[in-house]
Amino acid sequence: MTGEPRSPLELLHALAVQESEIADGLRHVEIYTLRGLLTLLWHGPRDAEDVVLTCGGAMGSLLGPAEGLYHDLGLALTDAGIGTVRVGYRKPGDLSGCVHDLAAAADFVSRSGARRFVTVGHSFGGAVAVQTGVVLGAHCRGVVTLATQSAGCEQAGDLGDTPLLLIHGTRDELLPPETSGVVQMLAGHGEVVLCPGAGHLLTEAAADLRGRLTTWIPERFGESDR
Repeated sequence: MTGEPRSPLELLHALAVQESEIADGLRHVEIYTLRGLLTLLWHGPRDAEDVVLTCGGAMGSLLGPAEGLYHDLGLALTDAGIGTVRVGYRKPGDLSGCVHDLAAAADFVSRSGARRFVTVGHSFGGAVAVQTGVVLGAHCRGVVTLATQSAGCEQAGDLGDTPLLLIHGTRDELLPPETSGVVQMLAGHGEVVLCPGAGHLLTEAAADLRGRLTTWIPERFGESDR
């Protein structure tokens, strides 16, 4: 006889969890596991029902592209009552493990009241964001990819009608902008936004990204339940 199914957080088999408030409205959480340290920087109200999950590329990142986009989103969305969790992978580059990390982060904040999520991922993290969106199902209100790869996005069609925004620089030196078009095709829907002259880190589009996402994300949370 098998036991009850365990949640993503329980499946980490955490040895310990430490949490500290490092600034007003910003908590640093460390989850120690035998397979590495999962780090979360958690912006906004602790009981926020709407939470953004951000993740970096194959080397990991808590800041994100475009000169610290994730930090700035965390600050800006706090004013709208939206939480942001910046996820530092246990093992960057391990796709299934990184998806588990984002799902565990969602599980962790759900215990404080989170119910709806938008996932955001850069480069390799685009595949992590897509796969985590599939895992979260109806709890996912949107997926954003930034200069995404297409590998790992083969399940994008399982997002159903979850809104999908794919942003890519026209001068990406690592992944051509057509890659986002491939993911759009795999999903069967989605909006592709090209940033003229922007490279893989989207630095040239930093201001536009901040303006676009601080509008697009609250709109997704504001839509009625699907």
